[in-house]
Amino acid sequence: MTPQRERILDTFQNLPEGEHLSAEDLHDRLKQEGENISLSTIYRTVKLMARMGILRELELAEGHKHYEINQPYPHHHHHLVCVKTNQVIEFKNNQVLAISQKVAEKHGFKVLDCQLTIIGISPEGQRYIFNS
Repeated sequence: MTPQRERILDTFQNLPEGEHLSAEDLHDRLKQEGENISLSTIYRTVKLMARMGILRELELAEGHKHYEINQPYPHHHHHLVCVKTNQVIEFKNNQVLAISQKVAEKHGFKVLDCQLTIIGISPEGQRYIFNS
């Protein structure tokens, strides 16, 4: 574990609940805190940590991936994403996890992560569409 990787992991561990960072967001944050970690190192590190199961890689309808600490059950959660406002709502649903475990077991898999991302348009986004 390099000092850069430790710093990246520490940043994710200390994020407020519900906050997700892209590699670029993380780079900007670390730069503001006086850290000199290249963007390419951040990309490699978040990809590695996602493959290891430390981080969750999320598609939040913004054209790039976001990351968060991979919380084990019962802290497991899913995302509802507005494509107009980029609002992200986290929600828990134990039935989603139960279904994923059942499907995985049927095929001999062990569940490492289960993500449900619902893409839609929030009430604010709908007002934007209909008032333009």
